[in-house]
Amino acid sequence: MKHKLEHLLQHAVEVLKAQGVLDRELNPQINVERARDTQHGDFASNLAMLLAKPAGLNPRLLAEKILATLPEDSLLDRVEIAGPGFINFFINPDSQFQIVRQIHQQGPAFGRSSIGAGKKVQVEFVSANPTGPLHVGHGRGAAYGSAVADLLEAVGFAVDREYYVNDAGRQMDILATSIWLRYLEECGEVFPFPSNGYRGEYVRKIAFDLHQKAGSIYLKAATQAFDGIPDDEPQGGDKEIHIDALIERAKSLLGPAAYRAVFQAGLDDILADIRDDLQEFGVSYQQWFSERQLMDDGSVERALQRLEAGGYLYRQKGALWFASSRLGDEKDRVVVRDNGQHTYFASDIAYHMNKLDRGYDQIINIWGADHHGYIPRVKAAMQALGADESRLKVLLVQFAVLYRGEEKVQMSTRSGEFVTLRQLRNEVGADPCRFFYVMRKSEQHMDFDLKLATSRSNENPVFYVQYAYARVCSVLRQLDEKNRPRDLQTGMDNLHLLTEEQETQILTTLSRYPEILQRAALQHEPHQLIHYLRDLANQFHSYYNAHQFLVEDDRLCNARLNLICAVKQVLGNALTLLKINTPETM
Repeated sequence: MKHKLEHLLQHAVEVLKAQGVLDRELNPQINVERARDTQHGDFASNLAMLLAKPAGLNPRLLAEKILATLPEDSLLDRVEIAGPGFINFFINPDSQFQIVRQIHQQGPAFGRSSIGAGKKVQVEFVSANPTGPLHVGHGRGAAYGSAVADLLEAVGFAVDREYYVNDAGRQMDILATSIWLRYLEECGEVFPFPSNGYRGEYVRKIAFDLHQKAGSIYLKAATQAFDGIPDDEPQGGDKEIHIDALIERAKSLLGPAAYRAVFQAGLDDILADIRDDLQEFGVSYQQWFSERQLMDDGSVERALQRLEAGGYLYRQKGALWFASSRLGDEKDRVVVRDNGQHTYFASDIAYHMNKLDRGYDQIINIWGADHHGYIPRVKAAMQALGADESRLKVLLVQFAVLYRGEEKVQMSTRSGEFVTLRQLRNEVGADPCRFFYVMRKSEQHMDFDLKLATSRSNENPVFYVQYAYARVCSVLRQLDEKNRPRDLQTGMDNLHLLTEEQETQILTTLSRYPEILQRAALQHEPHQLIHYLRDLANQFHSYYNAHQFLVEDDRLCNARLNLICAVKQVLGNALTLLKINTPETM
C-alpha cells in the first residue's frame, strides 16, 4: 500500500514536470509514512514541503497542484492537505481486504521486491581466525551477516557472501607451533606447554591425527625445541617473547616444507570444522577468500604501489608508513615494519583493493564491536585507492553473553575453555540461536538466556512465533477432520464480513510486511523483521483465543480461513527468509 501511494505521487511529479511546474532535473526521494494518528489519515507525505523551495512555491499551493494531478485510484477514500503542506491519505476501508487476495496470489514471493535490481553487493562476515572452533560470539555475527545478506537479496540486490580466511600472520604461527608441541607430546616428549599457546582440546586432536598419519616424521627432542629459549611468563619471563622464539625454533628445526605441512594440517582441520559448523547453522558463502593468496599473487605489493603512486606512503625509522591521518584517521599507520614484514593492515588494504576491483556497488563488512577504531583507517585506504568511501559500510556486532537463568556462563578463548557455536546449537537448537541472535540491533549488548531459549512457553519469543504458524496448521487439520471443504473463492467474496477488531488489526499488520521487509533490508536491521513477527503472532494468538474460525456460516468461515492462511503465509515467508523452521505441530 505504501509503495502504491509512492507510485501515485511519482506520477503526479512527472505530470508537474511536463507542465513546467517542476524542473525536469528534479528527482526527489518520495517518502510516504504511516500516520501516527489515524484521525489525520492512514498515510502521510511531506513531498510538497520537500519540493516547495526548488519549485519556488508555497508548500500548501504546491500540495494543491500535486493533488490536482494525482491519479484516481480505488485504494483512496480521500486525500487532504494539512498543516504547512502535509498530504494525508485516507484509505478506502474496502481496500484493506485486497491484501489477503494479494498474499494468496503471490505466496512465497509476497513482500519481496526489485528495489535493489542491478546493484551488486558483497557481504563479508564472521571471518574468524582459523585458530579454533567458532564460539558463541562468532554465532551472532554469523546469524546477523546471513540475515543481512538474505534480506538484501529479498529486495533485489545481487549478493555475494564472503568469508575472509586469515591464514597468514602471527596467530596462525602460534597455532602451528602449538600443534607441533602437542605432536611432540604424542611422541612422548615432556616439557611445560607455553602459556601463550593454544591450549584447547581441538589442538590435541589435530596433533593426535597428525601423529597417526605422519608417525615420527616431525619429531625433534624437547631439548632441541626449548634450549636457549627465553623464559615463559610463569618463570618470570615474557610470554610473547617466549612464544615468538618457539615459533622461530619450530621453523628452523622443521624446515620450510615440514613446517608448512604442520601449519596446513591445523588450517585444513579447523577450516573444515568452521565450514561444517556454519553450514549446519544455515550459513553458506559464495567465496572463501584466502589472506595468503594476497601475499602469493603480489596483491599486497600492488596495493602499496598504488598508494605510493598517490603520494600516501613515506619512510620513517626504517618502516613504511601510510599517511592515513590526511584522510580522516587519527594517526598514520605502518604498512611495512622495519624488518621488512608487511603488517596485517597492509593485507587489509590489498583485500579491499581486490573487492573494489571486483566491481561491487557496495561493500559491507560485518565486524566485532572491538574493531570500531579500525574503521577510519580502512576508509582512509579506500580513499587513497581512488574509491568513494561511501561504497564501504561497516556494521558492528557486539558479542553475546551467555546466561543459564541468572547464572552467567564463563568462557575464554586462548585457554580453550569456551562455549562453541556447535555446543550452543546442540543445547538449544539452531532456530532459537538464529532468532535470539538477531532479536536486537547488532551493536547493542546481548544477553542470551539458554534457559529461556529452550522453554516451550509464550515467554520464549521464537516458540511464540512458531506456535502461531503451527496453530493455523492445526485449524486446517481440524477442518479436514470435520470433512468440511474449504472454498477459497467464497472466502475472497466475503472478506467484508471480517469486521472484528482483531481482524482489522491483522489486516493492517499484514499490509505492513512489504515495507517492513524493505526497511529492514536497506537499514541492515533484521531485528525489525523479528519485531514484526512478534506483533503479528501476538495479534493472531489474541484472535485465536477470542473467536472461532470453523463457524457454521460457510461465508464467514471461509473468510476467516483465508485471513489466517494469509497470516500463515507471511509468518512462513519471514521465518524462511531468516532460515528459521516453520513447524506444523508443536
